[in-house]
Amino acid sequence: MFTGIVEEIGIVRGVASGQNNGSIDIGASLVLEGTKIGDSIAVNGVCLTVTIIKEDGFTADVMPETFRRSNLGTLRSGDSVDLERAMAADGRFGGHIVSGHIDGVGTITKKHQEGLATNVTISAPPGILRHIVEKGSIAIDGISLTVTAVTDQNFSVSLIPHTGKQTVLLQKECGSQVNLENDIIGKYVDRLLTAAVPRPDKESRITLEFLQENGF
Repeated sequence: MFTGIVEEIGIVRGVASGQNNGSIDIGASLVLEGTKIGDSIAVNGVCLTVTIIKEDGFTADVMPETFRRSNLGTLRSGDSVDLERAMAADGRFGGHIVSGHIDGVGTITKKHQEGLATNVTISAPPGILRHIVEKGSIAIDGISLTVTAVTDQNFSVSLIPHTGKQTVLLQKECGSQVNLENDIIGKYVDRLLTAAVPRPDKESRITLEFLQENGF
């Protein structure tokens, strides 16, 4: 489990991808503190398991499904990536609940300045936009951000200077792909509501009244 508060910008030193397996090697320092083999680190929002630890970085395995769902397969040596260790039980919950399980990728279509903030507009597939709400949360390359606007084709977020400096997002140009993870609470609620729709061959016992009575 992560919070979407990026701890460090790492540098990709190599990506190996094959038909059945792959790996990524990343130069880092801060996220190595207290980390051991088997621990989880989010790389551009993707939860990966550390398999090798070095003095100046780590290596993680990447399965084919992860390459299909994320932008990790587009990374090259020298690229910067957002890094976050799994949340400690005694830590502050500064962002929102982030699982590190990417729903898909979006494409940056516009960036513009508004006062001290930078607005970024990202196009995304309908299945992802379905779970995005204005003023709700979304993880973009592992960054917990608040949605400022959403349409049937794209959505927008706004970054303060601190977030821009501590993450990779503003380094990317229009046309770049970013990893997207919807708010997990919204996905569960949508699933429950979908299940509540009666099927012709089976009547569901889950109703809106049932969900309300149980805290949804």
